[in-house]
Amino acid sequence: MTKPIYSIVIPIYNEEDSITEMYRRIADVMAQLDGETELILIDDGSRDRSLMMIRELHQRDQRVSYLSFARNFGHQIAVTAGLNFVQGKIVIVMDADLQDPPELILAMIEKWGQGYQVVYAQRLSRKQESWLKRLTAYVFYRVLRLLADVDIPPDTGDFCLMDRQVVDVLNAMPERNRYIRGLRAWVGFRQTAVHFERDPRFAGKEKYTFGKSWALAVNGMISLSKVPLRLATYLGILSAALALFMIILVLYWRLFDPASPLIGFTLITIALFFLGSVQLFCIGILGEYIGRIYEEVKGRPIYTVKESGGVKASAILTPKPPSHSSF
Repeated sequence: MTKPIYSIVIPIYNEEDSITEMYRRIADVMAQLDGETELILIDDGSRDRSLMMIRELHQRDQRVSYLSFARNFGHQIAVTAGLNFVQGKIVIVMDADLQDPPELILAMIEKWGQGYQVVYAQRLSRKQESWLKRLTAYVFYRVLRLLADVDIPPDTGDFCLMDRQVVDVLNAMPERNRYIRGLRAWVGFRQTAVHFERDPRFAGKEKYTFGKSWALAVNGMISLSKVPLRLATYLGILSAALALFMIILVLYWRLFDPASPLIGFTLITIALFFLGSVQLFCIGILGEYIGRIYEEVKGRPIYTVKESGGVKASAILTPKPPSHSSF
């Protein structure tokens, strides 16, 4: 197989019900492309038949290669691993649940031909998703855009096309807590959107539970913004101002209204609870940042591979610290 022009990266976690249909639709798209294509499937520690089905696809189609993690490392790490091993000039990242329509790849490539180096898919609507899911997603993307140091387009996920130059920059970044769509915006380059109606999941259960979505949201805000740290400072200033105001009130009541019921135990209790909650909140913010520093300085590989097919074995078997390699 000659060096591909197009690379498609798909992380997979317990997607046995979707893999066959996903491959069929992607194969139809690859047949319409004007160059060699590779399909890299990243098995993120699946517990169902996903890995077996991926092996079968690899044996049947030489364009399909795969990595299988030794355990579940998470969606963003699986995407990172795929980007580490792509060979193509044009790289597409998408999910396996077919909520990202593979047919949109053709429109993305057309935009790339117009000179754009990042083409992201922007959702116009979310079909068959609960009002709570839609509301929380709407609020999160707009809050993140407000707080982040870079302009992150709202209602965009990891479904995108990236030029080889952009992928090389992303691979050179050593950080471990990765928020791909945020890093994609941070690197710059010429970017544009293609719009689509997000389809419901083809089969199986939603993998991004509320807990995982919340963790991803926190990771995005912490990795792209210093505003939470400033918020801790502002809360400290606010609590100091309120404490000063309360001192003035207590002195006033003692001098002019000593019978006031707010003097004494009630006021002290309110003040203690308020100051205690502010302190714990600020400690929690600091803990989030310190925890990420701790993860960075340990220098472990961000994933471990137990099995592969169709990728360079030398790159997998000789991991190095993240500042010197793509691991």
